[in-house]
Amino acid sequence: MIFAFIALETFGYYPIVLGIMLLLFIPTIVSLKVSTGFISSVVIMMHIYNEGNFTINLLLNELALMAIGFGTGLAVNMYMGDFQKELDHYIVQVEGLYRSIFSEIVKYLRNGDTSWDGKEIIEAVNLLNKAKSLAFKDVENHLTRKENQYYLYFDMREKQLEIIERVLPKITTLPVMVQQAELVADFMEELSNNVHSGNTAKKFRSKLEDVKLEFAQMPLPENHEKFLAMASLYQFIEEMDEYLVIKQSFKGIKRKKRLPSNSNRKDKDLEE
Repeated sequence: MIFAFIALETFGYYPIVLGIMLLLFIPTIVSLKVSTGFISSVVIMMHIYNEGNFTINLLLNELALMAIGFGTGLAVNMYMGDFQKELDHYIVQVEGLYRSIFSEIVKYLRNGDTSWDGKEIIEAVNLLNKAKSLAFKDVENHLTRKENQYYLYFDMREKQLEIIERVLPKITTLPVMVQQAELVADFMEELSNNVHSGNTAKKFRSKLEDVKLEFAQMPLPENHEKFLAMASLYQFIEEMDEYLVIKQSFKGIKRKKRLPSNSNRKDKDLEE
């Protein structure tokens, strides 16, 4: 209204004045970080332009329209539904898929089992996309929420999944099985049993360092194939360290609901 009053009352109610005013208005609201109010602001400007005369009655009318519009929006936001139950369900599903993926890696390292078709990877990608979309919607539906811990959680899991997709070829195409494979399998088995929304990554990074030390103490490879296998396994644990770094940067989610009974974890475990 200030822009409209100064521009139109000073230079006249002409289309060229309206256009120039909008060109100046856009960078102003962007710099003030209030660009979400652009549409409603333009509507008010057009009202004033169409009237051709800025009066007290017009000012009061526009203020009343703003109060009605924003007041209604605020009231709706206050009573907007909460998606926590659905988001918690997505967390359970995602963590279940991650446990399955790690379990398949353990099977391969211990038994050379190559029957896994990798469907959990595709399922995890689709699930994370749905979960992030719902978490973002939850933020948009609540005026007081600037960020959503669920959105940050699913974003973190998405970054971890990118690492898993990247390292799977290294671990599932070993030319031969070497002694170090059992070490990695033990670590991955323990990690698969501790996939949750809390933050225990520091503990597992410490365990990973122990694995690296044991690697260093083992005999050197006897042939080229064993060398390639050991190199792939070492690259794998380096990537898993990055996987844990991503998790360590996440503070964890404090949730009110328990996971299903087959998760064997209580609420306090989720709040670590």
